Amino acid sequence: MKQLVEFPLADGGSILVEVDAPEGGRLVPASRGGETVAKAQQTFEAALDKVRPAASAIIAKLRALHDPPDEIEVEFGLKMSAEAGAFIAAAGVEANYKVTLTWKRGVSEG
Repeated sequence: MKQLVEFPLADGGSILVEVDAPEGGRLVPASRGGETVAKAQQTFEAALDKVRPAASAIIAKLRALHDPPDEIEVEFGLKMSAEAGAFIAAAGVEANYKVTLTWKRGVSEG
């Protein structure tokens, strides 16, 4: 079941995120414009910090290639949870990443 969760922002604002409602979770209900939403127990930035190590590890490994690319693009889906924060979404039972590496070779003059 989907539910709206209000994540506070570090600058004092907030953002509403639709999440899968936890079963027996510890969400704090709140009211916003006639809708009942849950309040997250951490900031949006703190929730996203949980996926930073995975993203950093992927980029570090790709930069460490013998012939490192000039550009690295990593795409993955995120799921949000009011209690767990952000985590990498899985396609089926495996995480799904799309990685694009680009090498820009200079044209030889001659």
